[in-house]
Amino acid sequence: MKNKIIIIVFLLVSCICFSQKDITWEDLAKVTFTEKFFPAYGENFLYPEFSEEIKSLEGKRVSITGYFLNIDPKGELLILSKGPMASCFFCGVGGPETAMELQFKTKKNFKTDTIINVIGTLKLNADDIEHFNYILTDCDAL
Repeated sequence: MKNKIIIIVFLLVSCICFSQKDITWEDLAKVTFTEKFFPAYGENFLYPEFSEEIKSLEGKRVSITGYFLNIDPKGELLILSKGPMASCFFCGVGGPETAMELQFKTKKNFKTDTIINVIGTLKLNADDIEHFNYILTDCDAL
């Protein structure tokens, strides 16, 4: 009987330790932006200041649900958005916190505006304006 209890406790602890954290778009909205001049481009861009709550998620496996967007004709830039293409932040209906860059382990082909749940490692990006502020690396779609 004692061995069964130990095995059950071990399995429960293992599930908790290795599972991803479900996050929401409201979680990702806990960021503020200030304009910052980037000399290489001669322009001001919105510079994110992530909350401590968001910073604590960096490097962790997370899952989030959103709309798949493929705005790159070459299919190299894949995006998960809080809203569908018609109301994404590129159209002025939200800020940079309403979209994230997806970097899949293997190439995926989804139709634009397909609702998907994605799991990946969260990377916070404040300085590289060639990429999104939120990036999910090593992604898989569930």
